[in-house]
Amino acid sequence: MSAITPKRYTCYRAASPLKIDGHLTDGPWKAAPWTDLFVDIEGDAKPLPRFATRAAMLWDDEFFYFAADMEEPHVWGTLTKRDSVICNDNDFEIFLDPDGDGEHYMEFEINPLNAVWDLYLPKAYNKGGKADHAWDFVGIRHAVQIDGTVNCADDEDRGWTVEVAIPWTAMSEYAGCDCPPKGGDAWRVNFSRVEWEWDYHQGGYLRREGVPCDNWVWSPQGEINMHIPGMWGFVDFSDTESIYAPGS
Repeated sequence: MSAITPKRYTCYRAASPLKIDGHLTDGPWKAAPWTDLFVDIEGDAKPLPRFATRAAMLWDDEFFYFAADMEEPHVWGTLTKRDSVICNDNDFEIFLDPDGDGEHYMEFEINPLNAVWDLYLPKAYNKGGKADHAWDFVGIRHAVQIDGTVNCADDEDRGWTVEVAIPWTAMSEYAGCDCPPKGGDAWRVNFSRVEWEWDYHQGGYLRREGVPCDNWVWSPQGEINMHIPGMWGFVDFSDTESIYAPGS
């Protein structure tokens, strides 16, 4: 793991409030930079993911905004209840350690059916941490858009997009730092996409038994374990606004 350098991303201010509907067409998103395409969780030693994934971030005085764009020829999901173990479906995941101490961090998972799971961990599992599954990002807004037809295996889809707005007030208790941040502050953040193999069943999908999922991430972890906060990327907050100029 020591040979892996965590990724960095500059997070600009949103020039205007964002409508959280899963469509990444608001002006501020058009000017926000995308992350590098995701790689295997273990890094360059493993093949590149089969499908492209990228993320973007923005912020304002009220929210930390996240967007994800995922290529997926077969969009499917089964879980609909909040705080189900969402990674048992294909999903997109956000990990946040505001002060970068490797402890008191937060996780959010969402599947193509817009079902979510959020949790708080006082420290990593391998250091004896026990997740608080009853904890929520109070006031969070999230939405999904499917470019295709969900749960229909008889056609091909283009993919799905995710949009999330997490209030700073939902994170302040465990941030250990200014929340909202100031321009020039940096948080530890990472993203994961879980992808399962499947079998065709009556026009739909069955998760293939006995086959482990793929884990695709923004900043590689060096091993199959998202709970190594020291390997997460750095998000540098900028006071510069993300302004989209039509026609540019």
